[in-house]
Amino acid sequence: MVKSELIQKLSEDASIPPKIAEIAVNTVFSAMTEALMRGEGIEIRGFGSFKVRHYRGRVGNHPRTGTSIEIEPKKRPFFKVGKELRERINGIAPGAIERDAEGAGDE
Repeated sequence: MVKSELIQKLSEDASIPPKIAEIAVNTVFSAMTEALMRGEGIEIRGFGSFKVRHYRGRVGNHPRTGTSIEIEPKKRPFFKVGKELRERINGIAPGAIERDAEGAGDE
C-alpha cells in the first residue's frame, strides 16, 4: 500500500472527502517524523513501536578498492512490530497462543 491508497481507504472508510483524508494522513506522518527527530519513541498499541537507533562510527572497507574508510556515526528509524499485529499476520487469532498454552497441560 502506498500513501495515496491509504488516503483513499481513509476517505472511503470515514466517509470524508479525499482532501480531508490527505490532510489527516499528512498530519499523522508529520507528527511521527517530528517525534522521531526529537529522539522520542512512538508506540501504537496493537501495531508496533518506532524509535531511533544510534549507530557508532566505525572503520569499514571500500568494496571496490579494499581500502579502509571511516564510517560516520548515524541514526536510523527502527520499527518493532507489536504482538497483536504479528499474530494477525501469521494467521493466529489474538490471544490464541495464551489459550493454547493454558490448555497444553490438560492432555
